[in-house]
Amino acid sequence: MTAIFPVSLELDPMPAASADAPIGVFDSGVGGLSIAQEIARHLPNEQIVYLADTAHVPYGPRPDHDIRQLTARGIEWLYRQGCKMAVVACNTASAFSLNSLRAHYGESFPIVGLVPALKPAVLQSKSKVVAVLATPATFRGQLIKDVIDHFAQPAGVRVIPVTCLELVPLIEAGQEMSHACLTLLRQILQPVIDQGADHLVLGCTHYPFLKDAIEQLFGSQLILIDSGVAVARQTAQILIKHQLIAEHEHASGLRIACFVTGQQLEQTRQVVEHLIPSHLTWQLNSIQVYTAQKTK
Repeated sequence: MTAIFPVSLELDPMPAASADAPIGVFDSGVGGLSIAQEIARHLPNEQIVYLADTAHVPYGPRPDHDIRQLTARGIEWLYRQGCKMAVVACNTASAFSLNSLRAHYGESFPIVGLVPALKPAVLQSKSKVVAVLATPATFRGQLIKDVIDHFAQPAGVRVIPVTCLELVPLIEAGQEMSHACLTLLRQILQPVIDQGADHLVLGCTHYPFLKDAIEQLFGSQLILIDSGVAVARQTAQILIKHQLIAEHEHASGLRIACFVTGQQLEQTRQVVEHLIPSHLTWQLNSIQVYTAQKTK
C-alpha cells in the first residue's frame, strides 16, 4: 500500500457522529496532554480519546513521509473509534499532515491542527524580536514558514528558532525542575534574551510543562505563549458550528481515555500520572502498533 490513508472513506464511511461522541486528540507522545487538558477545561462536558504514538516517538528526526504516514494512521484510528472531530496536538505532525488530512476527511470529520502561536507574539512584541522553541521538524514544515513570511516579516519582527531535543525526555521523566533541565534551559534561552527577544513561543506540546522552570530562571524577561487555549477555543467553535457540543457530562465520568502504541505501558502510566492533574479522571490502555510506509 502506497497511499497515505489506509481506508477509503467512499468505500467504508463511518456513521455521522453525535454530540455525545468523544473528541479525538493525537500526538506522537504524551506532550499533547497539555492540549487535552485545555480542551477539558474549556469544554467540561466533553470526553477525550487521546492517542499517543509512543512506539514511534519522537517524530522530529523522522523523514517527512514517515511523519505524514504515522499521523494519518493515528487520525484514522480516532475516526474509526467514532470520534466526532480530531485535534492533531503535535506541531511536527501538523506541519506535514494538516492540509492533506483535511482534504481527505472533509467537513464530515473536522480536524484542528497546531501552529506555534507566533502571531500573538508578533503582535505583542515591543522589541520586535521573538523566539520560538520547537523541534527541527516543525521548522522544516510549511505552516510556520508561512506565518513567518506572511506575518512576522511584514511586521518587521525577527524570529529566532530554538531547538533542544534533550528537553522532552526530561519532561517525561518528571524532571522539569531538575538541575539538568534548568541548566539546559539557561543555555538555550539566555542567548535569545541577549539578542533582544521579549517573547518565547512554546512550539511543542511538551513545553507548556516547562513554564514554571522558565519563569524561575528568567522571571519577566520572557513572556511565554503557547497554543493550548487557542486550540481549545477553536475546538469549541467547530463543535458549535456542527451542533456537536455535549450538553451533559459523560455517563462514565471519564474525561480522558488514553491509548498508547508502545510497549512501555507502565512507564507511560507514571508519566501520565505526573502530567494530568488529579481532578481529571483518566485511564490508560495500549493498542496494536501501526507502522509507517517505507519510501521506495
